[in-house]
Amino acid sequence: MQSELVQAKAFEGGQLVSETRADGSVLIWQREALPDWPRCMTARFLHWADIDPERIWMAERDAQGEWQRVSYGQGARAIRAIGAALLAQGLSVERPLLILSGNSLAHALMALGAQHVGIPSAALSPAYALSGEDRGKLSTVVAQLTPGMVFADHAAKFLPAIEAVLGLDVALVSLTGTSEKRVSLSYQDLLQTPPSAEMEAAHAAVGPDTVAKFLFTSGTTGSPKAVIQTQRMLCSNQAMVAKAYPFLADEPPVLVDWAPWNHTASGNKVFNMAIYHGGTYYIDDGRPTADGIARTIRTLREVAPTWYFNVPVGYQFLLDAMEQDATLVSTFFSRLKMMMYAGAGMSQPIWDRLTAVAARQIGGGVPIVSGLGATETGPFALYYSEKKDRPGNIGAPALGVTLKLVPKEGKLEARVKSPSITPGYWRNPELTAAAFDEDGFYIFGDALRYAVEGEPAAGFIFDGRLAENFKLSTGTWVAVGALRAGLVDAMAGLISDAVIAGENKDDLRALLLPNHAALAQIAGGEEPVFSHPAVIAALRDRLSAHARAATGSAARVVAALVVQQPLSFDRGEVTDKGSVNQRAVLRERADLVASLWSEDPALLLADWKRRP
Repeated sequence: MQSELVQAKAFEGGQLVSETRADGSVLIWQREALPDWPRCMTARFLHWADIDPERIWMAERDAQGEWQRVSYGQGARAIRAIGAALLAQGLSVERPLLILSGNSLAHALMALGAQHVGIPSAALSPAYALSGEDRGKLSTVVAQLTPGMVFADHAAKFLPAIEAVLGLDVALVSLTGTSEKRVSLSYQDLLQTPPSAEMEAAHAAVGPDTVAKFLFTSGTTGSPKAVIQTQRMLCSNQAMVAKAYPFLADEPPVLVDWAPWNHTASGNKVFNMAIYHGGTYYIDDGRPTADGIARTIRTLREVAPTWYFNVPVGYQFLLDAMEQDATLVSTFFSRLKMMMYAGAGMSQPIWDRLTAVAARQIGGGVPIVSGLGATETGPFALYYSEKKDRPGNIGAPALGVTLKLVPKEGKLEARVKSPSITPGYWRNPELTAAAFDEDGFYIFGDALRYAVEGEPAAGFIFDGRLAENFKLSTGTWVAVGALRAGLVDAMAGLISDAVIAGENKDDLRALLLPNHAALAQIAGGEEPVFSHPAVIAALRDRLSAHARAATGSAARVVAALVVQQPLSFDRGEVTDKGSVNQRAVLRERADLVASLWSEDPALLLADWKRRP
């Protein structure tokens, strides 16, 4: 049986081609060739510094809340100085730069200064060093990287971890504070380093295969692994983004972003979007939490983005504020071209509220988009940019990406190949080999399904992580990802996410991650919220409606408990951008999971046999 090439079909300005192979797998790609990209990201930075040195590249608030701005010209001088200083300290790919800092101007310039001369950096979540006495993850990272220098913005808070884990041959760079045990350098002194011939030669030698950085991802294992990020990955990925979002070429983008740079979404895509297009990146010091959203709102009342990213719960917090704050609404939408969500599925109620407020501000509304990517893919891989009627669609392959769909466990497993795919995991050939199939495609481990059967141009729907799926005692497979998304949608904003349990059991049960603000409103301000009769009734009614609508045991959640204690970063239950690790929660909260099958008085039992 020969492979079958299907007629090309239009897709957002291009043409998608699909090929069905003899083994049942399907390849899908865009027919047009991907344009050329720069040899390295700082070459693009220097381009903007040459043509418009006064243009603002990045801004952050100082301790008094005032904006501190760095232009492209200032940034270029700092990058070259830092690059020269790091080379003088003997850093290299074998002894890279470790960064322990939140998003900041200094963090950005240290990373770019290293990149400029072919020295990789690795930004870690500050929680790795600040989370307590258990520094196992930090020790694992250090053992993999063998860093030659650590940048800690304010040394005092990181010193206990630094002294406990890093050898004394690792120099420290900081804005404030020093170590008495190791070489300590001032960040300001690095900025004064004169450019050197060695620096210029090192920059000239940077090419597509040069390692730009390492990003750590743990997946479902909880053990950090260093994903190699080359200049080819970063630059080709931005060429893909530029073709997907053509409005970025019309005017330099303005980005307001909180998401951490130790993750690929903002550390690669958003961070480099500003550089690639000569845009301005405002560092949002807020977070999509009840405590942190006020800072985000303050920034969005002052700075109008042209492209905006948040996780669904972040949009939920913003919508709550927008309904009371006309200045926030008018500023936010004044020049907005697109909103993106990722990190979790967006529920229909949030989608409807978001599209409604956008339509009131902008004729025809604003596209709300999503996609599919991973640390290993640059991350940009699947996308769409046109308006949709509902959430869930993650689009089709970006230009330059070939998507491979492989039948597995009754689903279609997604695999991709492109110039923005990682060459592998640092110093781990076994893990690298396992990440790719026999044709060199990176294996996502995610399942997809056609939005319209057999029509790739209509996009794809995320169909869960295959590693999360399990069987009931009957042998029936449970598609966890789709079930979680459906349950969150059915709960109509009362929960932000859910964790599904029931492996080798007769039925399915869930741990509900509550939307505290929505439940508090139902409780009318009375405490305790989670045991309030009105809250219990509302949750039970929604759970029952979802169960009654289910088509079988693999789609029906018959009971649930509300998780009252926040998920833990230290235990791998949640990332610092808010993504929930299903397997880690089940593992770390085994007692709570067990009580789902007990007679716990807090258990919400679905009345699913009663018909409406």
